Amino acid sequence: MPAGSYNIIIEQGATFRLRLTLTDGTEPTPLDDYIGRMQLRQKVVSTDILYSLTTENGGMTIDGPAGTIDLYISDEDTASFTFKGAVYDLELEDLAGDVVRVLQGTVRLSPEVTR
Repeated sequence: MPAGSYNIIIEQGATFRLRLTLTDGTEPTPLDDYIGRMQLRQKVVSTDILYSLTTENGGMTIDGPAGTIDLYISDEDTASFTFKGAVYDLELEDLAGDVVRVLQGTVRLSPEVTR
């Protein structure tokens, strides 16, 4: 199944949280024993990573039985963002090493006025 598409808006200087729930249409998809990773890059071909969220660095939390993926970026980190737009994809890897891309899209930064 191809990855879903979702365009994200991050408000500069504000905490970013997004909860995703994977389902088969009605029931949550079990995500036990998965690790996750997501990278923001200026363009798909860019070698520089603007920001990385993983289950290892605390930017992503997976609740296996509930089928949820929680994304988190602190307000301090979003305040330091200087890009206007970016692209991302979110991948999950199981214990066997199989990787599935579950979501992809663009990221738009909404500039902060109150600093």
